[in-house]
Amino acid sequence: MTWIGLSAVSAILLGFYDVTKKMAVRKNAVPIVLLISVSVGCVLWLPFIAWSAISPETVPHRLLRVDSLSMGKHVLLIAKSILVGASWTLAFFSLKRLPLSIAAPIRSTSPVWTIAIAALFLRERPSVSQWIGIVIVLIAFWSFSAVGLREGVSFRRDRGVAMMIVATILGALSSIYDKFLLQSVGITPSTVQAWFSVYLVPVMIPMAVSWSRNHRERTPFQWRWINLAICPLLLVADIFYFTALADPEALVSIVSVVRRCSVVISFSFGIRALGEANFWPKAACILGILVGVAVLALGG
Repeated sequence: MTWIGLSAVSAILLGFYDVTKKMAVRKNAVPIVLLISVSVGCVLWLPFIAWSAISPETVPHRLLRVDSLSMGKHVLLIAKSILVGASWTLAFFSLKRLPLSIAAPIRSTSPVWTIAIAALFLRERPSVSQWIGIVIVLIAFWSFSAVGLREGVSFRRDRGVAMMIVATILGALSSIYDKFLLQSVGITPSTVQAWFSVYLVPVMIPMAVSWSRNHRERTPFQWRWINLAICPLLLVADIFYFTALADPEALVSIVSVVRRCSVVISFSFGIRALGEANFWPKAACILGILVGVAVLALGG
């Protein structure tokens, strides 16, 4: 499978991940949902970390093998965990406040920032047709701001929108950092994912402790089994994502755009299952996204 195909599979899984997040944080305590989610990921990876340390040659698949790392590389992965932890925290709080059919498209503007950073610092140069595809996608994303006004969501004043924008910028920086870890530093996708999942737990604990001390009565936690599905969906999506990004021919700007087409699934669920408004205007924006991605893929 090509790196674009791997990115597309990641996008589908990421869409279902967004849906589970929305269902988990509705009228719920975000810090505890986050801590449960990252703890599940840690528990899933710890056996493979131990297995790889004891008998790496018997691990059944390379995507499950976790390499040993120097202390310096561990520090790099801790930095990634802090960056992503901040992005996720803002995104989860925003998702609690905003309709899913608005929050997900805002999050999908990550390619705007990824393209800018990649062009400025990594010297990536998408082809002319790929730039056309990217511009079409970004115009479709931008049109969501007009749709949001119909639902009383001002992209200039709403706190949820501001949190999602900052979360998106941090997510774009994480994408660039991922390419650095995978291609420049040479850490394997499974090793990045495993240790990143472990280090996310201590990153999230302080916020959960703060909630238990200061906000427990105001925003009580409700246990939902769907909390356990959040991280596994992301882990599998990220396996495809990291594998795509590890390809020397992969352009991080293109991978990010394709991956953010997960918005189609989020949008469909928000409209159909949650009864969110403005189906046709939002559907027109989604169509623009799909056209842009098609142009982008054909130009690859």
